[in-house]
Amino acid sequence: MEKRKVLTSLISTGTFNDFTETIFRLTEEKKSSYVCFANVHMVIEAYKDKNFNSILNEADLAAPDGAPISKVMWLIDKFKQERVCGMDLLPVLLREAAKRNKSVYFYGSTEDVLNAMLKRIEAELPNLRVAGAYSPPFRTLTEEEDQHIVQTINQSKADLVFVALGCPKQEKWMAAHKNKVNACMLGVGQAFLVYAGLEKRLPQWARDLSLEWVYRLYLEPNRLWKRYLTTNSQFVYLCLKQKLGLIRFN
Repeated sequence: MEKRKVLTSLISTGTFNDFTETIFRLTEEKKSSYVCFANVHMVIEAYKDKNFNSILNEADLAAPDGAPISKVMWLIDKFKQERVCGMDLLPVLLREAAKRNKSVYFYGSTEDVLNAMLKRIEAELPNLRVAGAYSPPFRTLTEEEDQHIVQTINQSKADLVFVALGCPKQEKWMAAHKNKVNACMLGVGQAFLVYAGLEKRLPQWARDLSLEWVYRLYLEPNRLWKRYLTTNSQFVYLCLKQKLGLIRFN
């Protein structure tokens, strides 16, 4: 799939269905791969950190997760790109995995979240093959622990490994485990909470207006206010400079 640059980040383009089919094609190829879902926070992190920028740009797919990312593609290049949000794609991939007899593994988040997800899957997708689920400790794993989880995932024969460790940790984890984990890894972040029914999403009209960050700020003001104040402002500033030809990104 073609990629287009948003600031310094290469973002994949295509329809929602294109992303779905490409992800399953990666599973058919039995290729160790990873998929990022890029929002403003991720793009700004990549702008500030060259190593992280390489991780994002080397992803097999980098979906335009945030509505502002899609809008900037139109602002800068007049390229019409729909939003492909991890929260929307996760349930679709699970349904398709059940239909296509693909197995899934969930890595990250908490035991409570994972149990809630598995309960929903049992009720709605009884035919889905769940290869496993693991909530890692909130610390850096030892080399032995890491080797054990890689072995566990590979022995499970999972086709899709959904990773929820938060940005940029989950992207770094996937990049470090490419060619180790024999599956397509997808960094879906908060999508676990939403799928588990433990966090609500805004109505579609509010999402279309790029207001999800306001809702997230309302839920976690102490943790997120500084991030949103700095990253959102910096993103708008840099995009306007690029649009006006005052800055170029090689």
